[in-house]
Amino acid sequence: MIPPMRSLTAEEYVEAFKSFLDHSTEHQCMDDFNKEQMPNIMAGCHHASHKVKHASLLLRGFPGRSEQDLKMIRILQAVHPGVLIDNEIVEPNPQHVAAYKELVNQAPDLQNVSFIWHQLTSSEYEQQVKEKGTHKKFDFIHMIQMLYRVEDIPNTIKFFHSCLDLHGKLLIIILSDSSGWANLWKRHRDCLPSTDSGHYITSTGITDVLKRLGVEYHVYEFPSGWDITECFIEGDPVGGLMMDFLTGTKNFLGTAPPALRQRLQEALCQPECSSTKDGRIIFSNNLSMIVVES
Repeated sequence: MIPPMRSLTAEEYVEAFKSFLDHSTEHQCMDDFNKEQMPNIMAGCHHASHKVKHASLLLRGFPGRSEQDLKMIRILQAVHPGVLIDNEIVEPNPQHVAAYKELVNQAPDLQNVSFIWHQLTSSEYEQQVKEKGTHKKFDFIHMIQMLYRVEDIPNTIKFFHSCLDLHGKLLIIILSDSSGWANLWKRHRDCLPSTDSGHYITSTGITDVLKRLGVEYHVYEFPSGWDITECFIEGDPVGGLMMDFLTGTKNFLGTAPPALRQRLQEALCQPECSSTKDGRIIFSNNLSMIVVES
């Protein structure tokens, strides 16, 4: 008897997400952005008190996201040498908080950085701030690939934009409309099971919100690819994890009806989603880095 389809648990998602990171250039893409654009962006984050504050706002800080966090802190340090940095992290998963703390403990170059940990979702953090009436202002806030799991995206963006100090920047990293994800969600949504409970949102959905808010923003597009060749190899364990990540479903290949599985695999091969290079199937994972002014 075939077991029923079900959504991934948080722990299962972490494992599937790791397989994605291992076979994609997502972190290289972010590193390119950090190198090419972030120093200039950070240079504009200043406050009259000369105290730069940095807030990391992740609804789900999967392993590897905290490394990107620390890279951005180091850019802040390089652009504003000697400045004290208050870094606040909003993360609901205690295991991810513990992993982040361990990374910090292993980083001797962060002496001028203080850390405050909020084991909360972004909506819980927002509620707490409003209840306490302590609307702290930040010079830099970033949301790395986290808005897919937020219930009310427009109000979340509006609230955290209101947390920016004068000259502050809000960085939103989200999938580009040129990505295979965007085309998969737009043209082949019938191939995705109901177990995938995230928002199908890409950069245009975010910029539409920003236009309605009447705020200034800049969009930087960076190419990224994900080698999904193993998704088409029968019984391949890596391919199985990739399909789990794609669909948000535990053991998708073993529990999905054959017709659904075939439709999805065919959709993934379409030129609007993937390209072929040296016999490998590369899914487009292009990212948009949206910098919002205060």
